[in-house]
Amino acid sequence: MFAKIDVNGADEAPLYTLLKAAQPGKGDSPDITWNFEKFLVDGDGTVTHRWAPPVTPEDISSQL
Repeated sequence: MFAKIDVNGADEAPLYTLLKAAQPGKGDSPDITWNFEKFLVDGDGTVTHRWAPPVTPEDISSQL
């Protein structure tokens, strides 16, 4: 759980393949652009939201 993994490219972790497919983001590419990109997964395993790194947890809680 604490090992470095790839989040983009040919060697990306399957979790990030799933997250990015479900919520591709608003840019030209679904790639993770920077640390602290956030995804919300509901209790059924559905990826419901994606937020860019500058969005704070407080911003997220006010949107939900």
